Amino acid sequence: MAANITSGNLQSYDPGEGIRIFKGTKPDVVMIQEFNYGDNSATAIRTFVNNAFGTSFYYYREAGAQIPNGVISRYPIIASGEWDDTQVDNRDFAWARIDVPGPKDLWVVSVHLLTASSSVRNTEATNLVNFIKANIPTGDYLAIGGDFNTDSRSEAAFSTFSSVVTTASPYPADRNGNTNTNAGRAKPYDHVLVDSDLRAYQVATVIGGSTFSGGLVADTRVYSPIAEISPALASDSGATNMQHMGIIKDFLIPGDTTSAGVTVTSPNGGESWAGGSSQSVTWSASGVTNVKLEYTLDGSTWTVITSSTSASTGSYTWTVPSSATTAAKVRVSDASNSAVTDSSNAAFTVTTGGGGGSGTVFINEVLINEPGSDVNGEFVELVNPGSTAVSLAGWTVSDAAGLRHTFASGTSLGAGKAIVIFGGASAIPAGLTNAVAASTGSLNLSNSTETVTVKNASGTTVDTVSFSSSLTGTDGVSANRSPDASSTSTTFVLHTTLVSSRTSSPGVRASGSAF
Repeated sequence: MAANITSGNLQSYDPGEGIRIFKGTKPDVVMIQEFNYGDNSATAIRTFVNNAFGTSFYYYREAGAQIPNGVISRYPIIASGEWDDTQVDNRDFAWARIDVPGPKDLWVVSVHLLTASSSVRNTEATNLVNFIKANIPTGDYLAIGGDFNTDSRSEAAFSTFSSVVTTASPYPADRNGNTNTNAGRAKPYDHVLVDSDLRAYQVATVIGGSTFSGGLVADTRVYSPIAEISPALASDSGATNMQHMGIIKDFLIPGDTTSAGVTVTSPNGGESWAGGSSQSVTWSASGVTNVKLEYTLDGSTWTVITSSTSASTGSYTWTVPSSATTAAKVRVSDASNSAVTDSSNAAFTVTTGGGGGSGTVFINEVLINEPGSDVNGEFVELVNPGSTAVSLAGWTVSDAAGLRHTFASGTSLGAGKAIVIFGGASAIPAGLTNAVAASTGSLNLSNSTETVTVKNASGTTVDTVSFSSSLTGTDGVSANRSPDASSTSTTFVLHTTLVSSRTSSPGVRASGSAF
């Protein structure tokens, strides 16, 4: 997929229209443009990839660019980088080498050519072709994709690109047969161009009951039935600032030639599993009757999970060992032939005291009655009194009415530290880094009486507190545990009772000092 489908201010994916299109079309490899999300931190970009594609996806995003190009892949990215685009100063050519199934690797280049003129775009194409010829093995697969900003398919850039990729029809089209890709659907801005080796394996794009012989121009405004690409909405491609349509092509490439094989599908790298929790180890297998399962916590010493279980089930429930590590992997082998084997593509994390375990995180402060009428200012502060970090991945915060927040994968609360969930991001004070906005969009706490409950990823209640009207009825004053940050106390008082000069202290101690 080639995708420049941002619709947010400052060319970002924050509003969600592009995310819904990604979720609905489920691409395996994406050459993405304007790769901005949230504050563009590593955590924010990982959250975007997790949400739009999945926690097992890999990504590369070029550094130091205002509107960076990037690559997102279901398959491992084994090398990546950027080549200089001399015609523009706010992005470059982002490339990745991907370990797709079969004997060949796939090289993809994400491009965003200039609107300036066709001659400038041809200069960019010439430079990129030179990079490709100098760096990419001719025996591997190649795809160039992205926002070319081309006014027609007869531009000189296509003739230049034709020395390394095919540019001939058939072209991807929408439900109505329109092959143009800009918002007004009058110009062919966006493209997925592949070399002749990969073009030989192109197949129709099939989604649900729909078939697109040359590939798909993903315009939700004309896609029917829209339910085939749920959760995308018919209005998404018409969102404010959405200037491009996503382009999709499909290829059925030869796999490895071995007659028997196994592939670990989970955990495959990047997961965070709590020690002591029950998790499913999953795999796919062909030509294998039974498999042996093993794990490692250090990357070198392997321990048997089961010496033999049916390969056809594709799943085995495993109780994760209670030893914290960031180097865990699982290995699945043919029980009768150890040479037929596969392990997690990358390491996953085992946490203790969190996730599905028994962390001692507690509710320390809650601002139920928002200051003024800005409900974004409501917050819940959690504190970890222990001596080790607690993984909060999958933990939830609810009020008496229902779920209000689910912590994202990878979220961790350090020993002796606090984290604050605000009703909305706009209320998070400048400089407060240990805070997040409610994942449901609001906390919506009741100003009469209220109950706040924290549960871990297994659904076990970690802490719950009920607040009477005496603690909820004062505008802008929080209810704070007394003594502050005491895991043994069950008493809550108005914050002004603890410190008369402070109505609340989100993310810091009642006195204002840091945790």
